[in-house]
Amino acid sequence: MMTANRAAQLLAAAAALLLVTVGMLPAMAQNFEDTVAAYKRGDYATALRGFRFHAEQGGPNAVTAQAALGVMYGSGQGVPQNGAEAAKWLRRAAGQGDAELQYLVGDMYAGGEGVPRDDAEAVRWYR
Repeated sequence: MMTANRAAQLLAAAAALLLVTVGMLPAMAQNFEDTVAAYKRGDYATALRGFRFHAEQGGPNAVTAQAALGVMYGSGQGVPQNGAEAAKWLRRAAGQGDAELQYLVGDMYAGGEGVPRDDAEAVRWYR
């Protein structure tokens, strides 16, 4: 079982990655900028809709949107906290090659956070 401290560490790491990634993005479609602005001001209902659209649409903002959904579900921002849903979105984003997200997913498997505890799967994501 994940400790509250470990959960907070994972969510902080994912949130920091999200904010860094968003900060490094060039000017994108206004809709994505509006989504990020909604998230930053705490309008999670609007952010959730926007991130879900971009996560499912694909394109240049998909990985960031998927990671954001993982953070939102992992921390209960605008949705009931749901580790399995957080893991789903973070795995989807990490599967596109982001090393930091892959490490985060590995930690989720190592600790059984939103997924069954599986050391072999954790090692696969770490590598």
